[in-house]
Amino acid sequence: MLKNIWQNSFIKICIGLVYLWFGGLKFFPELSPAEGLATDTISQLTLGILPANVSIIMLAALEVGIGIFFLLNIHPKKVAFVTLGHLLCTFTPLFFFNEISFNGYPIFLTLVGQYIIKNLIIVAALLSIIKEKPPAQQKTKIIEP
Repeated sequence: MLKNIWQNSFIKICIGLVYLWFGGLKFFPELSPAEGLATDTISQLTLGILPANVSIIMLAALEVGIGIFFLLNIHPKKVAFVTLGHLLCTFTPLFFFNEISFNGYPIFLTLVGQYIIKNLIIVAALLSIIKEKPPAQQKTKIIEP
């Protein structure tokens, strides 16, 4: 029981730090290496309605918010679902911009493609947070001498 609680706490802290860090960079123009990819993707998803300078700030706020909520352990399951929605969008460049995601055949990823695919690890971690039972519902084994 304690092992699972500790593991998921560590996962939440790690995801929180990554989101806080990556999101924070997006508040400063051209500081995030993912800025161009992010704004191009959001433009595709919103059919160009949202200006790039607005979309990047909104994305930064979302990512920093996710990071803070995970770090403070505020509604982790709800935040995990929001994060899954965000991550679903991060996979769309594989379809919208396959020329920068793949090097020839679909199994040969570029650096951008690898940057996107590594999000599968975060998806797996989020699923473990969603699956986590509240402490009151977890069964404890009492070992009698």
